[in-house]
Amino acid sequence: MPPTPRPEPGPLAPGADPFHEPGADPFHEPRRDDCPWCGSRQLRTRVRAPEGRRRTPGTFVVDECRDCSHAFQNPRPTTDGLLLWHHQHPVEDHIPSNRACRRRRRHHRGAARALLPYPEPESWLDVGTGHGDFPEVARGIHPYTSFDGLDPTPRVERAWEAGRVEEAYQGLLTDPEITARLRARYDVVSMFHHLEHTADPREELRAARTVLRPGGHLLLEVPDPVRPFGTLPTGNRRFWKPQDRPRPLHLMPLRNLLTELRSLGYEILTTRPCTPLPPRAHRILARRTTRPAAPAGPRVTTADPSAPADPSAPAAPPEPSSDPSEAP
Repeated sequence: MPPTPRPEPGPLAPGADPFHEPGADPFHEPRRDDCPWCGSRQLRTRVRAPEGRRRTPGTFVVDECRDCSHAFQNPRPTTDGLLLWHHQHPVEDHIPSNRACRRRRRHHRGAARALLPYPEPESWLDVGTGHGDFPEVARGIHPYTSFDGLDPTPRVERAWEAGRVEEAYQGLLTDPEITARLRARYDVVSMFHHLEHTADPREELRAARTVLRPGGHLLLEVPDPVRPFGTLPTGNRRFWKPQDRPRPLHLMPLRNLLTELRSLGYEILTTRPCTPLPPRAHRILARRTTRPAAPAGPRVTTADPSAPADPSAPAAPPEPSSDPSEAP
């Protein structure tokens, strides 16, 4: 079916700058003095930088909670701010090198194989699918699965036109209209380096639970903030290529994320380190149970970033023909 239409911000008046207009900032929430994850007020600033070459909104600040080690942009952008950022700074089409393309496809195949020990899924939603590269590769591993894609940018429309996804949705998973339309529709929901770019990861996980059928699987890949690439820089480093600044809105310690998944009624099946391009990350496979989700809101979570991820979570079995670059 054709992509779901999504209104986009209209053209700006000549000389207008939505990020520097006087008055209230419609693209950022008020700066908060507590941690969005555990509610602690023990925060420290890790990064503070002015706007970069891409003229992203205002001053860029990343705070870290001293109690649970959760790092986040403060203030965080609103939904309108996220959509406008995607609208003004879309990821341009590019032709990667053959070597990079082969590595990326091997990584996608490894992620798709994580579901092989379980019954063949009938329907799969890839959230943050972009051009649909993962569904295109995963179809070779799961030929009888229907792959749909959701993305806040028009790239998902091109993925549908190219036949990489069967149904395309442009917007955010937390949009009540999209969530209601897709309720209990999917056997698998995947998010590859998507969760850390959302304004509220907890709400994103709740929305994923809503669109999953009971017993359905959630497949996540998130950066490891302990690793050198994920560790936030200190000092006066002001520019990061190619977007001038780190794009993640949140960096979540693994223990915090696993605890949150359990509180939302997920059963953790496997966790394993993996090496997508470029950052080192964790791959998590969880199953939606019939247990009710805990009420929304911050919960006290104490995480030691240097501690083992979770002794009770089983490690994933070795995947056949895995990419050597993904070795732990």
